[in-house]
Amino acid sequence: MRYFSFLIFSFSFFNFFGQNAKPKLVVGIVVDQMRYDYLTRFKDRFTEGGFNRLLNEGFNCKNHHFNYMPTYTGPGHASIFTGTTPENHGIIANNWYDKFNAKSVYCVQDDSVLPLGTTSLKERMSPHRMLSTTFADINRLHTQFKGKTIGISIKDRGAVLPAGHSANNAFWFRGEDEGAWVSSTYYEDTLPNWVSKFNKEKSIDNYLKTWNTLYPINTYTSSGKDANNYEHGFEGKSTATFPYDLKALKEANKGYNILKYTPFGNSIVTDFALEAIVNEELGKDNVTDVLTISYSSPDYIGHNFGVNSVEIEDTYLRLDRELARLFDTLDAKVGKSAYTVFLTADHGAVHVPQFLKDNKIPGYYVDKIAFKNSIENFLQTTFGTKELLKNISNQQLFLDYAIIKSNNLSLKNVTEALQEFLIQQPNMQYVFTRSSLQKRNMTNRIGRLVQNGFHQRSSGDLVYVLTPATIGYSKTGSTHGSPQVYDTHVPLLFYGNRIQRGKTLKKTEVTDIAPTISALLEIAFPNSTTGKVLDFIIKD
Repeated sequence: MRYFSFLIFSFSFFNFFGQNAKPKLVVGIVVDQMRYDYLTRFKDRFTEGGFNRLLNEGFNCKNHHFNYMPTYTGPGHASIFTGTTPENHGIIANNWYDKFNAKSVYCVQDDSVLPLGTTSLKERMSPHRMLSTTFADINRLHTQFKGKTIGISIKDRGAVLPAGHSANNAFWFRGEDEGAWVSSTYYEDTLPNWVSKFNKEKSIDNYLKTWNTLYPINTYTSSGKDANNYEHGFEGKSTATFPYDLKALKEANKGYNILKYTPFGNSIVTDFALEAIVNEELGKDNVTDVLTISYSSPDYIGHNFGVNSVEIEDTYLRLDRELARLFDTLDAKVGKSAYTVFLTADHGAVHVPQFLKDNKIPGYYVDKIAFKNSIENFLQTTFGTKELLKNISNQQLFLDYAIIKSNNLSLKNVTEALQEFLIQQPNMQYVFTRSSLQKRNMTNRIGRLVQNGFHQRSSGDLVYVLTPATIGYSKTGSTHGSPQVYDTHVPLLFYGNRIQRGKTLKKTEVTDIAPTISALLEIAFPNSTTGKVLDFIIKD
């Protein structure tokens, strides 16, 4: 009888854990512009339910990096979910120069689709420029399209690229005079009823209130002074200091767009994500669904106020509570042991160089207009025409092959002359030519990152890298895009179903996330994956 009972127990144990070994829901969270040190700077004031839940009960990859340049939002989101770099997935920047059509293009712009939820043609978006599949695409294929995929973000590119080509839907926030969640006909012909209902309720208006610090401002000791010279702030307010009356500042700051630049942008994303979990019935059966969530507001706030601001500290203390709210809902609606989460960022950010300079730490600015003029003057003097240069963008130079040919010039001679000229300019660290990036694997770290971000068809003819803490940006606020460690070092936390508890200082890379999730789900890898499986985080 005892043996029989043991068999029944064993069968039940296997039946429960074997058939449900895969998570019912994978939630991929990207925090836009999150440096790794935010986890340690603010940890003591995080609640137990948000970041600390991931740190204490999940797996922390403490030495996680992006392995390409440029470190921007579009390439970041594409790389996280495809498991490869711009060299393969083709999203080489947020916007880039299309040399075949002689115009700038946006990474998710698609004029062949129509917007949903708005009449603005600015919202015609799809993932058609991304050349690789995401792990969400592979999960859709593996489950015969029974597993759902939903992407959510304030930014269109933060919703569209992670969700992939075969997503059921992707939703992003349109600000200005609308304050609504929108999509495009790439996914469906009409906006889902629950989204239209959410928009009609206008709950977003509740966030047009005063932004003050969550705790007494004198307790914000992990950031600089509130009143300083390194922040931009909002139009209509003379100082970048708390409090901020958002309702009063709304009209001077492009209407509902102002919410993107506050922690309430994160709250809006959580509100909408919770509605999506319920209304899309995510994680309700044993076929794995995928939910991608990108919190974009930290990026807007970092650009505006800088990485050392009280505004950034307050944003992360509040984001911690948003994560706790999300996890509590997942516990209740999906089941605490039935979902898997990873949290990472699409890039880091640099300290404001003027702040560094004022504290005797190297920091520099580049005048983009003067820089371009110097290149054109060099071309005019050396080759008799400045028209050889078609475009400078994303630290790349694009040359005009037709004019080079019509002037009987050698492309090799022009690029090599430009390389020699550029490397002599102030605050220039490296200059790479197209031929060098195509011919061999770079041996130094930054060279490899430039190569990984170089798409042979779409990228330019020269790529330059500025010295650390050198930016072409305003003297207020932070930015990103470089291959320097402050832009590449970001968090990577795993938590939930089939995830080990622990931490590592082994170097992990952005391209490792998608194959790791694919291995956890026991599905094929995305079709251009170049990363490795982090097997030490998966429970076997």
